[in-house]
Formats: sequence, C-alpha cells, structure tokens
Amino acid sequence: MLPLRKIHKRVLIVLFIRGDLDMSLTKTFAQGKSRLSNVLNSVSVAGLQQLYKGLFPMARETNIAVASRLLPHSQKCPECKTELEAANEVYSRIAVCDHCGYHFVWSASNRVEHLVDPGSFRPIGRRIRPMDFLGFVDEHPYSTKLILGQKQTGLSDAILTGHCRIGGTETVLAVLDFHFMGGSMGSVVGEQITFAFEYATRHRLPVVTVINSGGARMQEGIISLMQMPKTAAAVQRFHTSGLLYLSILASPTTGGVFASFASLGDVILAEPKALVGFAGPRVAEQVTGQKLPGGSHRAEMLLSSGQLDAITTRHDLPHVVATLLKATVVHAKQRRSHSIYTNELPLVSAHVPRHTAWESVNLARHPDRPTARDYIRHLSPNFLELQGDRCYGDDPTVVAGLGEIDRRTVIFVGQERRHGATGEIQTRPRPEGYRKAIRMMDLAAQLHCPLVTFVDTSGADPGDESERHGIGWSLAHCLSTMSSLPVPIVTAIIGEGASGGAVAFAVADHILMLQNAIYEVIAPEGAATILYRDAQKASQVAEQLKLTASDCLQLGVVDAIIPEPSLGAHTDPPLVMEALQHHLLHAITELEQVPVKRLLARRYRKFRHHGRFQRRQYLLTRASVAALGQGQSLLQQLKGRLHMAIISRLSATLGTVIERRRWRHA
Repeated sequence: MLPLRKIHKRVLIVLFIRGDLDMSLTKTFAQGKSRLSNVLNSVSVAGLQQLYKGLFPMARETNIAVASRLLPHSQKCPECKTELEAANEVYSRIAVCDHCGYHFVWSASNRVEHLVDPGSFRPIGRRIRPMDFLGFVDEHPYSTKLILGQKQTGLSDAILTGHCRIGGTETVLAVLDFHFMGGSMGSVVGEQITFAFEYATRHRLPVVTVINSGGARMQEGIISLMQMPKTAAAVQRFHTSGLLYLSILASPTTGGVFASFASLGDVILAEPKALVGFAGPRVAEQVTGQKLPGGSHRAEMLLSSGQLDAITTRHDLPHVVATLLKATVVHAKQRRSHSIYTNELPLVSAHVPRHTAWESVNLARHPDRPTARDYIRHLSPNFLELQGDRCYGDDPTVVAGLGEIDRRTVIFVGQERRHGATGEIQTRPRPEGYRKAIRMMDLAAQLHCPLVTFVDTSGADPGDESERHGIGWSLAHCLSTMSSLPVPIVTAIIGEGASGGAVAFAVADHILMLQNAIYEVIAPEGAATILYRDAQKASQVAEQLKLTASDCLQLGVVDAIIPEPSLGAHTDPPLVMEALQHHLLHAITELEQVPVKRLLARRYRKFRHHGRFQRRQYLLTRASVAALGQGQSLLQQLKGRLHMAIISRLSATLGTVIERRRWRHA
C-alpha cells in the first residue's frame, strides 16, 4: 500500500493535470479519471477514509458538545420587526420572539438539547457521508456546498439521529437541520432516517422526528426522489410492529420530506405559523398561475383541514412530547399492579321511583347536563386532545385524545354536545368526527391501551355535505374497527344515544348507561312523524321504543346502570362522575385480565347474540292463543291481509294446535 503523503501528491497531480486552472473541476476530473482510478485502487479502505478527511477537513462525525449553534447577538423579528438581543430571555433560550412569539429556525443540536433529558443522547446511524456522484454544479459545485454545510453545522449531513430519553422514556430521535442545505433529503438523510426506524423496530422504541426541510435534494437528482419511497417503507414496517411515531413539523417543512415520512406520524404536531406544504408557496403560485390566499401553507390551515393533531409552541414541546411518549410505557408497567375494583360499585336503588320514558328523554337532553369533555376532564385532568381525520377536516362534535385513569394510559373518544354560534345545541357528528374516532381507535391498538367512548348524540349529521364526505363509510368503519380492536373497550352512554350515530361508538366489551340517559333506534319525534305523521305523539311513542336505561338493561343491550340524582346528572355532576369512574375502573381492570383472543371472541358473541326471533310455528301458536284470550280469532285479524289460500292453511294448522292444547288441559 502507498503512504498517505504520496497518495495526496498523486491525487493532486491528477486533479490539476495539464495545469488548466480555469478548467471546470468536472472536465478536469473526466480527463484524469483513468489515472485517478488506478491510484485509488491501490489504497486501502482505511487509507481512503484518511484521504477524504484530509481533503474535506470539516466533514467530521457528529459532536453534540461542539455543534450547538449560537443565535446572532442581534436580530430583527420578521413578524413584529422588534430588534432582539441576548437580553431577550425567550429569544436567547429557545429562539422565539419575546414579543410576538415568532419561531426562528433552530439548529438540530439546539433541538436535541431542548427536548432530551440531559446527558442521555447517544448518536446512532451509519458512518456515512454525502458524495457528489453527479458532479452537480449550479452557482457552486455540490461538493463545495457540502463542505460549507459541514463547516456551518458540524454535521456530516442535514440530519442528527440518536438514542435518548425524553421525559424518562427511551426514544429514537431524528432531527433535520435547515442550516445544512435547507435540511434537504439526499441519500445520506434518507439512509439515516431509514436506519433510525429500523433501529427503533429492533429495540422496540418509539420514534420522534423534528422536521425542518425544503424537500428532496436537487443536487442528487432522481436518487434523492427515491428516498421518499425508501423512508415511507421503513415507517410502514415500523408501524406494523405496533410502535408509536411522533412527527413534529417546524418552519419550513415542504416537498418530498413532507410528502413522505414526515406525514406518516401516528401523532403530528406543528409549531405555530409554521410554513408547511407539499410545494412551497412560490412554486405553487408559479405552477398554478394564481396568488395563494392568506393563511395558505400554514400550520393553522392544516389543523383546520384535519391534517394535524395540534399546534404546540416550542416552549411546550418537551412536556407534550414527554406526555405522548409516556403513554407507550405507563400501561405496560402499571397493568399488573392494580387490584380489581369490586367493592360496592354505586348502583341504582330499587326504591327510587322511575321516570316515564318521556321524562327520561327530557332529562337526557337537558342543556346543563355534563358533556363528554366534562367527564374526560374529571377522569383525566392532564388530558391531551388530538384532532383531525387526516383526510378532510376536524369535527369539534367529537372530542378525542390521550389521558390517564388511575395511572393507566387510556384513549378517550366522546360525542360532545356543544353550543353553536347562534346558541343552538349541536349534537350531530360529521364524517370527519367518525374518521377521527377511527384514528384514535388505531392509536389505542398501537399503544396497547384501553379505549373509553362516550355516547351523547341525536344522530349522525344527515346533510348533503356529510353524504359527499362519506358518512355511511365512516359509520360502517367505526363499527367494524371497534369489533376487532385488540384492546379493552368500555362505552358510557351519558345522554341521548340515537340511531347509527350512537351505536358507531358503542361496539364495546362493557357498556355503561347513566340512569336518565336514553338509547334509541330513532328519536321519538321522528318515529311519531313516520308512524302517525304527528310529532306531538312523541311521548306516546317513547314508551313503545323501550329507550330508558332500565329497558336497555332488561333487553341485554347495556351491562350496568350508573345512578344519578332524580332531577338529573346536572344537579350534582361530581356525584355522577365519581360513580362513573368507579364503574370504569372496575370494567377496565376486569377486561385487562382477559387474553386478547378471548376478549375478541367474547365481543363478537356479545353482538352476535343480539336479536329476538322464534320459530315460525311457535310464533303463530302464541299469537293465536293471545287472540283467543281476547275473545278474537286470529283469522279475523288476518282477514283482508293475506291470500285466502294461505288463510285456509293457517286455519287448519291452528285448529290442530288448539285441539292439542285443550287435550293437554283436559
């Protein structure tokens, strides 16, 4: 092998062959390629590594201790034009304007220091560096830009990956650095992201990514585009392992990064007013020939469109991320430590007079009755709400998110009665709400934690827009998803539960129902209009529908009734909430002891057995006996409704049955 000094000398001779200094590096290299190849073939791998470091001295391995990027001593805020200096506490600490909250671009190393537990970050990833395999030149050669990016950030490329702890939870963290060629994704970034997800899969760890990127790296041509399917496939394989992926979008997040792994998080957060979109605003306007509306390509627009779970300030990110990650481990650790809550569950007293069906209807619809959000906040004061259906929008009529009950991680999904802009109460979820619920169900499966749902709706929204957005599909997939969800499910019917919009949240292992709640196939007013063309007969129909809690318990539709004051839950909310909490803990604790396979089989049988029917001959016999007891004949009731031949056959059959009955009593 040749000494390193001679290697340097020969490489320089080849690079500057013929002494044409004004010749482009690409052309010179092409002319000397043959001689350079011969030289490099005689060099060992270790020698090549030393050669690269000698030619590109700034391409060092990541070093967090020295890579922290200091903010400029003085900088004007682009939003409010205030001059910011080191004396501005928030600006100097987390690169956020003290006056308007504008979030500046922040380096990867600063992100790591802000998010992770001190001293816990350990870099991972392959020891690889970018290369100019296309010989790309624009204003400057790509190789020169790589050296400048390495010098500016202390990173070998635009990414920093590591194994760390966040809020005490072991995690894989990957952060893109916009200061390195706009955080663009080339071969190295794509490889390191893929490796991070593979590493997390092997070690059964959650993944957190912080995205700050302009998209694919043009200087690597079509190979940079191939990083999109490469990283997306790695995330998909990670998802099949049932692990949590949290994606955080900073400004800007655009292009191929946004349209691949960045948008595949189980939970997606964004910083306020972050520029986020597939095509950047300038590209979008150039392609469409139209000026974009105000607010386009911003995190707030994506939140309202259902693409984000929440917008979180940089100050709150460590707490929010730690809370989400904690959900991946708390349930597993605490599962065996709980005793079964069987002691004196609150029950409905047999001595309390029952309300009529219509009285229950009015109490269930009382405007002051506690809502799903009220119950969730009582059960889990640190509830973290998540939003969006990842398809079209968000529906505030469905509240969903992550919480805890007695140190258990729980996913909550509830139908929320809310007051509209004109004061009316809105209780009809749209397709976006049901699709959001499906997302939360899948998240419960990912985290292996129980699902608790709250039913309180006058039915799904039947409007034209809901039909166009797939209300039927959304309801059907809620039902099917819950039927096979491999975690315990407990449902509480807390107000009105009407029609398919209610049952779509109630395919549960254990169903609770408040004493004055109602559960119905159709609202009494609707039934009265159909049957009598008179909504005023709703009170009469309500009795026939058997919609009260006691009726539903007797029919086997619910499993337990939660007591509430005779005048309604709104007269003493804490009492009702405590009773509900005891029943929920009891149900969850019992269900957690059941193996998943048996749990799913029991749930299937539970709903498989719903139905009331008898053999045809037995049914006709009962009808005949009942008619005779009233002094009528069954044939008189059927006359004019059935064909005479059928009546004749029924007459003969019933005559035989009645004679046998008389003979047995003789």
